[in-house]
Amino acid sequence: MRTFQTAPIQFKFAASDQAGTFSGIASPYGGEPDAHGDLIAPGAYTKSLDRHAKAGTRPALLWQHDQSNPVGVWLEFEDTTDGLLAHGRLTTDVPQAKAAYSLMMDGALALSIGYTIPAGGAEIVNGARLLKEIDLIEVSLVALPANPAARITSVKSFDPCNPNPREFERAARDALGLSAREAKRLMAGGWNGLVRDEQPDDSADLARIAAKLQRITATLQGR
Repeated sequence: MRTFQTAPIQFKFAASDQAGTFSGIASPYGGEPDAHGDLIAPGAYTKSLDRHAKAGTRPALLWQHDQSNPVGVWLEFEDTTDGLLAHGRLTTDVPQAKAAYSLMMDGALALSIGYTIPAGGAEIVNGARLLKEIDLIEVSLVALPANPAARITSVKSFDPCNPNPREFERAARDALGLSAREAKRLMAGGWNGLVRDEQPDDSADLARIAAKLQRITATLQGR
């Protein structure tokens, strides 16, 4: 099999350390041909990503290659010896992105590329199609990738020691069933701030919220 080498390159759109960010090998180099009989040469994405950078565009982050179903944005691409390493961020206000995050945490998702091949960008080598130049259009979250090495390698989860206030407020609404007003009161004044304006006949609801808080606290502490 032909060997390829290329200098490490990096394409950055933005930086983020928020919950919902993740990384993965979007496109492995070399190895065995994928389910379509293709191999990808290192450096195949250089021109495409350079065009994206100059135009201020980026490949789309889609759910199952569905152009009508974006679930976030790609933040950065790195050309490594293993393949094209992608760093993305899920838009957690999108229901499908929220579901994707849960599936990621369970290891149920992988990555798959959507692309075109310019003229002269491929050749047949030992019976496989070797892709030497690829115009990258999108990278999708999928359950069954064409190449099993196209995997998600890390997912940023909620960090109780270094929380993002906006993310925590959103998580409090979702997990506790709070209204936006109640979540803001919880953020501003803790438990006392949440309950100070409640009437005695709300005790059942308060007990319900307190029980949820206890369960979430235990989970964050790893009990």
